[in-house]
Amino acid sequence: MGSSVVDVDVRLGVVLAALTALAAVSGRLSGLGEDRAVLVAAARATVQLAVVSAVLLIVVDSLWLSAAFVLLMVTVATATAAGRITGLPLRSPGAGPRLAAAALPVVGGAAPVVGLVLASGTVPLRGTAVIPIAGIVIGGAMSATSLAGRRLRDELNRRHGEVEAALALGLPPRDSVLLVARPVAGTALIPPLDQTRTVGLVTLPGAFVGVLLGGGSPLEAGAAQLLVLIGLLAAEVLAVWAVTELVARGRVLPVPR
Repeated sequence: MGSSVVDVDVRLGVVLAALTALAAVSGRLSGLGEDRAVLVAAARATVQLAVVSAVLLIVVDSLWLSAAFVLLMVTVATATAAGRITGLPLRSPGAGPRLAAAALPVVGGAAPVVGLVLASGTVPLRGTAVIPIAGIVIGGAMSATSLAGRRLRDELNRRHGEVEAALALGLPPRDSVLLVARPVAGTALIPPLDQTRTVGLVTLPGAFVGVLLGGGSPLEAGAAQLLVLIGLLAAEVLAVWAVTELVARGRVLPVPR
């Protein structure tokens, strides 16, 4: 296998096809109804990663092209988060304001973390380092935004009477929504908190393994993974905070006034 995590040969194709089939069949037999979604996701991931791998061969040698690629990642993350929060397709009316609102927690969560890491010199300012770090942090901010926003939407729909009761008692709209929103939004941080708490005891995440396979020492691998985990946690807390405030102020979802 050498220094690679996997051997890129026919065996990889067979295993990927088998794993996709396992997930799709399980989705059908379980009654979850996600078999088609699994097939589409697997196909998209295959095509996208093939294209991205080819593009990165060119992009990583230029810091400007790397920055443009990071901007593309932010754009896709924003569109994904906006759809998850509102439950509306991208082409539906009012897409512009929804995207602008969803961009705030994604960028607000990722930018301070990536900026601090790069400004400190901890990660070298070159494409091969900037793109992976930015991608990990942007992805974490997107996931936190999507999860918190979707849970807030469901909870506000289910408990809208409590918000209206708080309004009737004279509380401002923002405070009325936050009474319901804050406890629910906090549950979006359970996955990153659990991942950070159990690292090394349950799993050895990708950054740790990648540094080891790249020839780094276990100490270097641990340091890299710690940087990623703490950075992700910071980005996701900021993202959840931002999307909660946006929802409470009626910038993302309609709330009682």
